[in-house]
Amino acid sequence: MKASLQLKLGQQLTMTPQLQQAIRLLQLSTLELQQEIQQALDANPLLEQEDEFNQQESITELSSSLSNEQQAAESAQNTSEASSGQANEEYEQGNDLSISEQIPDELVVDSNWDDIYTHSPTSHGISSDEDWQQDQGSTGDGLQERLLWQLNLTPMSERDLLIAHSIMDGIDDSGYLRESLEDILTDLNHRQTADEEPYDLDELEAVLKLIQQFDPPGVAARDLRECLLLQLELVAASDCQQLACLLVDQHLAALGSKDYPNLLRQLGIREQQLKEAIELIQSLKPKPGADFSADKEEYILPDVVVYKDKKTNHWRVELNPEVAPKIRINTSYASLAKGQSDGQYFKDQLQEARWLIKSIESRNETLLKVASKIVERQIDFFKQGIEFMKPMVLADIASDIDMHESTISRVTNQKFMHTPRGLFELKYFFSSHVSTTGGGEASSTAIRAMIKKLISEENSRKPLSDAKLTKLLESKGIVVARRTVAKYRESMNIAPSNERKSLT
Repeated sequence: MKASLQLKLGQQLTMTPQLQQAIRLLQLSTLELQQEIQQALDANPLLEQEDEFNQQESITELSSSLSNEQQAAESAQNTSEASSGQANEEYEQGNDLSISEQIPDELVVDSNWDDIYTHSPTSHGISSDEDWQQDQGSTGDGLQERLLWQLNLTPMSERDLLIAHSIMDGIDDSGYLRESLEDILTDLNHRQTADEEPYDLDELEAVLKLIQQFDPPGVAARDLRECLLLQLELVAASDCQQLACLLVDQHLAALGSKDYPNLLRQLGIREQQLKEAIELIQSLKPKPGADFSADKEEYILPDVVVYKDKKTNHWRVELNPEVAPKIRINTSYASLAKGQSDGQYFKDQLQEARWLIKSIESRNETLLKVASKIVERQIDFFKQGIEFMKPMVLADIASDIDMHESTISRVTNQKFMHTPRGLFELKYFFSSHVSTTGGGEASSTAIRAMIKKLISEENSRKPLSDAKLTKLLESKGIVVARRTVAKYRESMNIAPSNERKSLT
């Protein structure tokens, strides 16, 4: 083979560490960004946090505006407002960025690098009308700790104590005993030595009955029937209590399918008696251990705040001042970077500090642009409610602000917006569309809201079937298949019509 030289021209994208940092910060959640900044403050002596002496005052004022706007939004839920064309003219965005330096061109974070720093998606909307922090869990001791505490206060032999620990090891977080007594018995006897007396099933049954008297009521049950019966045993004896026990013990399947006519016929009881017994059963807890979850509290801090300015009557979009601490370069330490020999360390730290500040500014600017366009396009939602949500995809916002769809996806992931109508992830405002008979388009989110409203207004004795919901939507000009209605209903955790039936 003959060796030869060839000249070849081509383009190749080289990602600098600074550009990678900007992209990574762009899609960090609020809490992740706060942790990132705190780590930088701890590691870089040239970075310091600004004193925000006016921050609390601005937060209080903004919170008051949101609270007032919440009341106005609720009272105007069913009223018609100005057309979207006029709304877009009166739209105005606010910008609360504090960094004055300009981002250089090479730090543009808009790109199509979908394989870099991916995050798992989160849920869409979280209803919250007043608080900026949403409690997602409960605190306190877990179920096992609570059971052990009660066990330590219960006098029993060493043999029974060993049985109790084995049984409690098989209780899950819901409060149910998931291991059979036979399996527990086999395990206990396997650990016995030849000279020790083997355990028998009666011993395990006796200890289980004792544990089932512990708090919470219904704990250590082996199925739903036993769980409910254990709780009903603590209810004062009455005709209603006896009927509830009978229903749970022998007719739980019919009760679950809400086959009320058949129950009335089989038991020969009046409708009012059945209603009272069902109300008693519904007051019980099918998962007695759920209240003792040891999960930690999780908080959601909105990145963006949307409110209506009463003075100008314009909708404003601002970055939440609590999203991340404002940082700046320490001028005293920065002066040390001017040295010729011993100042190299400070020069490196100064460069890193500058890039971090520029990356945060870039993130804030992009986030504000995207949020502002979302509000502009969905202005009817903010004015009139979820049923007026418009179809919108990532490409719509990308086209408006001249960025790539992948950038919009990064910005909207795990970023939240506090509005007079609640707290929502930015992704919540994006949805597919369904064509209407009038030639327009309806958002799938709005259709879900319509379905939910129709179901909330239905006759509980004769709930609306999916087919009936399809016809009602068609009468409003929205043509969707019955299976689509069923899919939307299930996505909202709404039971089918036969399970929504009640006696009231």
